[in-house]
Amino acid sequence: MRHLMNPLDFSVQELDRLFDLANDIENNMPKYAHACAGKKLATCFYEPSTRTRLSFEAAMLNLGGSVLGFSDANSSSAAKGESVSDTIRIISCYADICAMRHPKEGAPMVAAEKSRIPVINAGDGGHQHPTQTLTDLLTIRSLRGRLDHLTIGLCGDLKFGRTVHSLINALSRYEGMRFIFISPDELRIPDYITEMLRDKQIPYEEVIRLEEKMPELDILYMTRVQKERFFNEEDYIRLKDFYILNKKKLRKAPENMLILHPLPRVNEISVDVDDDPRAVYFKQAQYGVYVRMALILTLLNIQV
Repeated sequence: MRHLMNPLDFSVQELDRLFDLANDIENNMPKYAHACAGKKLATCFYEPSTRTRLSFEAAMLNLGGSVLGFSDANSSSAAKGESVSDTIRIISCYADICAMRHPKEGAPMVAAEKSRIPVINAGDGGHQHPTQTLTDLLTIRSLRGRLDHLTIGLCGDLKFGRTVHSLINALSRYEGMRFIFISPDELRIPDYITEMLRDKQIPYEEVIRLEEKMPELDILYMTRVQKERFFNEEDYIRLKDFYILNKKKLRKAPENMLILHPLPRVNEISVDVDDDPRAVYFKQAQYGVYVRMALILTLLNIQV
C-alpha cells in the first residue's frame, strides 16, 4: 500500500508514467469509465475547498466509483474532539482510498501512519499540496512539451503558498531550471527553499517588480495573497493588491509564455487576461481532474 504526502514521494520516472496515464485518460475517457466500479473515495476536508474537493470527486465519479466524506470539520466528529488517527481508522472501514485536507501541517501523514487504505494529502496548512503540484506539472508538460530547461517566475504570496513550495521542490529535480521569485519582502520565499536551491546549484533571483522580469519567463505562476494565513487584517489589506496582472503588463511577456494559477483567484489576475491564449489556469483545473484520476488508479493498483 502506498500514500501520497509529498510530490517527491514519486520518482521522476514514476511521474512520467503517471502523466502518460493522465494524457491517455484525457484522450480516451470512455476507456476508463468503469475502472473503479465498486470502489469508494472518502474526501475528508477539515478546511474549505472547492476545486480540490470537487476535482477529486469528479475524478472518482469519472472512473465509475463513488464518493463519501465531509467538506467541513464542523460536520464531522472532529467537532466533538475526535483525533485524525481515530477518524482514519473509521474511514478505512468504509472506503478504499482517502483524500484529506487539514489546516495542520503533517495531519495527513499522521493519518497515513494509522490507515489501512491509501491516503492522499490534499493540502496541509502552508506545508504541501502535492496533487496541485501534479496538476501544475501535467499542465506544463502537456502545453509546453517538457519539464526541463525552463525559466519559471512565481509571483505573490511565496511565504505561505503551499502550492509554490511543492512546485519548486518538484521542479528542482529537472535539468536546466531557473526560478525567479517575485514578492514583497513580507511574503518572500522561505529560507529553506533558497538553501535547497543553493545546495543543488539551481539559479534563482528574488525581485519585487513583476514587469522587469516578464520578458524572461517561460512560465508565470501567479498566486493570491491568502487572507486565512495572516495573523492580522492590516497586513493582509496592505499586501492583497500588491500584484495585479493585466493586459498592459502582459505586453512585455513572450508570446509562448504560460500563465498558471492554482486558484481561487481574487483580483491578482484581471479578468481581461482570461481571453489571452497564454492564460491556461482554467485548462489547468481540467488537467487536475485527469491527474487525480491517474493517481487514484495508480494508488489502487488498477490496470486498464
